[in-house]
Amino acid sequence: MRTGRWQAAGRTRAQAVGGRTGGARTGGAPDRARAFGHGIRAAGAAVAASLLVAGTTLAASPTPSSPAVGDPRSSGQGPGLVGDPLLAIAVVVAIALLSLVVTLVYVRATAGRSAR
Repeated sequence: MRTGRWQAAGRTRAQAVGGRTGGARTGGAPDRARAFGHGIRAAGAAVAASLLVAGTTLAASPTPSSPAVGDPRSSGQGPGLVGDPLLAIAVVVAIALLSLVVTLVYVRATAGRSAR
């Protein structure tokens, strides 16, 4: 069997390929620890940057406002329905039926594929 130059020099295959033991090609611990350290530093830098650019938030006044009388969406009447609720229900039912039909067509069209 032939001896490679790296064997003649007394090095291991990992040292010859990666240049050191524990390299990225061998999945060694030193590179994982270094990558973990880089991740910690990056997270710290992100937190520091977000704290530097954080500004003051202006909120509403803490004093109570006057209570609204009735439904603000109507002309001074009490609570009521806005829009056309029957049309909304019909649209929801139509979408449900359409999805049911499309699903059944898809299941029928692809049923023969699993039997092969």
